[in-house]
Amino acid sequence: MQINYKELAGNLLETSPKSLELEPIRTGKHNTSFWVTAGPDRYVLRVAPPDDAGFLFYERLMMRQEPSIHGIIRAHTDIPAAEITTYDFSRKLVDRDMLLMRSLPGKPLSDARWLSPRRSADVLAQVGRYLSKLHTLQAANCLGLDEPQYGYLGAHRPMEPQSDWVSAFAVMWNKLIDDVVACDCYDQSEADMMRGLFQKHRALFDRPVDACLLHMDVWAQNILVDGEGRMTGLVDFDRALWGDVEIEYAVLDYCGISEPSFWEGYGKDRDHSDEAQVRKLFYLLYELQKYMPIRIWRRNNRTGAMGYKRQCMNLARQLADL
Repeated sequence: MQINYKELAGNLLETSPKSLELEPIRTGKHNTSFWVTAGPDRYVLRVAPPDDAGFLFYERLMMRQEPSIHGIIRAHTDIPAAEITTYDFSRKLVDRDMLLMRSLPGKPLSDARWLSPRRSADVLAQVGRYLSKLHTLQAANCLGLDEPQYGYLGAHRPMEPQSDWVSAFAVMWNKLIDDVVACDCYDQSEADMMRGLFQKHRALFDRPVDACLLHMDVWAQNILVDGEGRMTGLVDFDRALWGDVEIEYAVLDYCGISEPSFWEGYGKDRDHSDEAQVRKLFYLLYELQKYMPIRIWRRNNRTGAMGYKRQCMNLARQLADL
């Protein structure tokens, strides 16, 4: 289906498409995005992939949780999250979800090659300060719940909310393994082995943790900075979930964010116990396993998927020995 993106933007802004200027945004690989200039105002138009694009279990319709997440963050913190001005999930215009948000100043940290090492460290400290504020947001208070709930709790509903973190992560772990099996990267024995590993160590996850709001995709491309090295935006909250901050830390490790300057800004240290080290391996595995379905379903790159499988199997062997 051929999409007229300028016409979509005009519909969302309730103005003539002829009055708009659109420029593709090259960063980001999941949605189709454009800068939209409407007179003195600048917006970002994001249009979700078609429903047959190939999704992880938590990616399907995940844009639908963004208006709520952005609203919560903007209402309760000073984290520079964009204002979502309008959205359309009705599928009346095209067979895709879409939203429009006000653009934030700055450029992705991944493109900020002008920053000195000291300035780059300052940015990571700012990221730490903002994430510490994000992690104070808890599901019960923010979502008006009588009791805490854990997992992916957004409007896309990829799972049933759980009353504790260990149950939520068990659901997430098994659903992700289902995806890896579905893309033909794990056979049944390999899937059973991965499920058995979690059952072996499940007790380490069965502990009281707050249902904190987690970004789950903080990397250089999703951090905006200005020319002076001030952080001007944190973007792409569509993968957000509510749960154990340690799983966020594992993503930060993988994405090269958890440097000493980040932790200085964050203001508190992580758990370094033996039990936390085991959880860290599982959380890293959760992050890595997703790239197999992504490489198969959306990149048609089986060689790349097998590279991730080798990494996952190496981590699994470490866990099997513990």
